[in-house]
Amino acid sequence: MCGIVGVLGHHEAAPILVKALKRLEYRGYDSAGIATINSGALDRRRAVGKLVNLSDLLVHNPLQGKSGIGHTRWATHGAPSVGNAHPHRAGGVVVVHNGIIENFRDLRGELAEQGLHFETETDTETIALLTQHYMSEGKSPVEAANAAIDRLDGAFALAFLFEGEEDLIIAARKGSPLAIGHGDGEMFVGSDAIALSPLTDRITYLEEGDRAVVTRKGVQIRNAKGELANREIRRIQIDRVNIDKAGHKHFMAKEIAEQPSVLRDAVASYLPAGADGVVLPEEELDFAAIDRLVMVACGTAFYACMVAKYWFEQIARLPVEIDIASEFRYREPPIPAKTAALFVSQSGETADTLAAMRYCNGKADKLVSVVNVPESSIARESDLALPIHAGVEIGVASTKAFTCQLIVLLSLALKAATDRGTLSVNEAAKIYDAMRGLPLLLDTALAQSDTIQKAAQRLSEARDVLFLGRGSMYPLALEGALKLKEISYIHAEGYASGELKHGPIALIDSHMPVVVLAPRDGLFDKTVSNMQEVMAREGKVLLISDNEGIDEAGDGVWLSICMPKVHDALSPILYALPAQLLAYHTAVAKGTDVDQPRNLAKSVTVE
Repeated sequence: MCGIVGVLGHHEAAPILVKALKRLEYRGYDSAGIATINSGALDRRRAVGKLVNLSDLLVHNPLQGKSGIGHTRWATHGAPSVGNAHPHRAGGVVVVHNGIIENFRDLRGELAEQGLHFETETDTETIALLTQHYMSEGKSPVEAANAAIDRLDGAFALAFLFEGEEDLIIAARKGSPLAIGHGDGEMFVGSDAIALSPLTDRITYLEEGDRAVVTRKGVQIRNAKGELANREIRRIQIDRVNIDKAGHKHFMAKEIAEQPSVLRDAVASYLPAGADGVVLPEEELDFAAIDRLVMVACGTAFYACMVAKYWFEQIARLPVEIDIASEFRYREPPIPAKTAALFVSQSGETADTLAAMRYCNGKADKLVSVVNVPESSIARESDLALPIHAGVEIGVASTKAFTCQLIVLLSLALKAATDRGTLSVNEAAKIYDAMRGLPLLLDTALAQSDTIQKAAQRLSEARDVLFLGRGSMYPLALEGALKLKEISYIHAEGYASGELKHGPIALIDSHMPVVVLAPRDGLFDKTVSNMQEVMAREGKVLLISDNEGIDEAGDGVWLSICMPKVHDALSPILYALPAQLLAYHTAVAKGTDVDQPRNLAKSVTVE
């Protein structure tokens, strides 16, 4: 959500800034801009829409200077417009900002009383005006920025540039992530390592409350108490090949296709060759000492937790409570003794999930996270961080991260079952073998892409779609509906099949497609009954099942998509692929922006 870059370099900053912002497009944005300083003078360019609009503007009206900051904005306060786009300027100060300043109205009132006038609807302009106000009182740029930051309530990542200061960027972090990149006589600032990876592989992650004074010679960081802080410089390893589409039309298509490979890596990490069972990295976790598990996440990661609840309770007999992070953090639930808290986040920076983790700190016996970014805030603040090994995921709609989250959560549930003695050696061995064989089944599922594309073409004509599933397929129904909504903009809802008669059946008519996720398992017969109820009301059933299930469902099914037979425990992982492909091909048929759907952001770092 929004992206920040900053450069103190040897070369012209504008093209470097635009390229870095391009690598942050996946975060979601609706406008973009950059500012540079040349011969002491500040200047900026801003544009609404895609970065190509900013690039076109810079061709006709270029910016010079080897120092600069840039931003991609996802609108919060104020509509997408050139005036509301970052960087924001007040006198000799320009600033870019991720986050939300909660007390900006009070600050605006204060500044208005001082005769200062606002040109935008944004909370960010308040920061620039406040800093300029302090400079007008005689404070230095560093003193003025610190004085302004002291007044801010809310969440933010900030980068400041000052007129007359070609060797200075001030950066600050509270709630939203920010990193400093170290070069050879050059320094960089970025929202994440992806933006900076072509420029440097040496990164310092700012911690909560940190403020940094960046010059070409290096960086001085002070913590929230104002004390000098010696933050680690880390070497990052980002496979740059993973940042392109590798011949696919969209990043989402590429990331769906990568799932056999990344899941093979994830399985090998947690079920290494020669091991008798699941092996966790770093600190060991003994589930025999735990009576209860709390799982917290947002969006697709929350649906991964819903699936995992079935695994932990059925396989490990461990009671599980799941909650949406934005509700959990304000509900302030009691955390009994012998409770572990588990947090799932692709980015590891999700604001609500991070806040929920901090609420549990000191209350839960153990804080565990499942993340895709080992250097993220959630990972660093966990007792045990479990990487999902998905690699960089660019598409806003999560695909490979979801299935990798599921593999890690299943591994954790199997570890819990072993610790608690609830799973026989033979049954555990069957699941381990199924996990190791899963990549081949995923290849088989991907081979159905043409069939799914034809079904999606029919689905693209619908205004509303219903998804149904039982047991661990229920969360998959919710996830399938979410994917379709996210990228095709078709209204879709997911329901537990048994809930059909408790309301949703009123919607069924000849225009309503109903996607049924139903492997031939112990619950299949119940699901077939629900399908018959739909078909009796002229509803169109799109059945996703295996050969046996499709044969047993009989006539009357509108469309069917055949999946290979899989162990029941792994059905949610395998069946995620046709749900993803169905959404993807439907969106392509409708001509929507698959990788960057409207109004959405990849990493939600504000409430």
